[in-house]
Amino acid sequence: MTRRDGIEPRTASEQAQRTADAREVYTFQPLPTPPGAAPYRLSTTALDIAPSSGTRTLHLIGDHGGIANPKPQAAVAAAMVADLTDHPEVALCYSVGDLVYFNGAGGEYPPQFFEAYAHYLRTIVGIPGNHDGDPEEDGEASLQAFVKYLCDQQAPRLLPEMAEFNRDTVQQPNVYWTLEDDAFTIIGLYTNVPSGGQVEADQQAWFEAELAAAPTDRPLIVALHHPPYSCDAMHGGSIHMGELLDKAFDSAKRCPQLIVSGHVHDYQRFERKAWGVTIPYLVIGASGYHNLHKLAKEAHDGMAVTSDTTFEFGEDQGWGFLRLVVGKSGVSGEYIGVDEDGQVTPAIDTFSYPFAAAA
Repeated sequence: MTRRDGIEPRTASEQAQRTADAREVYTFQPLPTPPGAAPYRLSTTALDIAPSSGTRTLHLIGDHGGIANPKPQAAVAAAMVADLTDHPEVALCYSVGDLVYFNGAGGEYPPQFFEAYAHYLRTIVGIPGNHDGDPEEDGEASLQAFVKYLCDQQAPRLLPEMAEFNRDTVQQPNVYWTLEDDAFTIIGLYTNVPSGGQVEADQQAWFEAELAAAPTDRPLIVALHHPPYSCDAMHGGSIHMGELLDKAFDSAKRCPQLIVSGHVHDYQRFERKAWGVTIPYLVIGASGYHNLHKLAKEAHDGMAVTSDTTFEFGEDQGWGFLRLVVGKSGVSGEYIGVDEDGQVTPAIDTFSYPFAAAA
């Protein structure tokens, strides 16, 4: 047996897509009974968001729980509040997971979620991350608190522990679900707890059916927590998640306009040329958790990580959030950087991809 004394350094190319690592000991957690009815869809109109004029603006965040050191999360949240002044058209915020650390306990939601966004006057929806689903030592079932607060079928309602922060529960139909809007569709996968992610056959079948059923006249976005690609020095990208997505796209004969994930605590953008289109893959996992993940050695803009995918941009020096504009003209975004003291750096990365016909 070889003694484990830390993480061996790997190059960006080695990290871009990896198999599950034996040093990880996290196991698959059973999913809660779906609170809503299949096929687990929720419209923005049900969230009291008025119909769009054909374009929507959203905030996207990931890995934002503020345990141990809440300053980065507070700084990003304050920057998001300020961004609403300049961009009141922002309709909602979508999280790609790890709302709280480390074990998704109900007692962590008031300090790490409700209080942090008390002044953010938009609904926050999303999917759980691996830490949201980690098993509890105090008897709480996996995702019990996530379901209570974000999948409440009696929503909107103000529970006592949320009253101080004036934030209602949300009525997401499941921990994996589809958000429908007249300007976009977001299909959100829950990739569970194990290293590299794990999706069982029933969710895979649901995912393929939702891809096939999604409207073809507006951008389709896929959200998941574990990233298919990542050139960071810690987790790396998951080849298993990449294969899962590719299988689903081929089966449904439909690929998305954008794939967004978290888990890795930095920001990265990849471009993949496949199915006759260019698909951006984003990592947005630096929205508040205090420990950042540095990029792996040799990572540089424009480097090829597979035969059809390039690493376009990475930011590992601070935190931030994404402002995304989606509509029938395509998807465009601006990543806004925020340091621990609240200094905002706009346009750290900007991108624009035209709408592509369904593959």
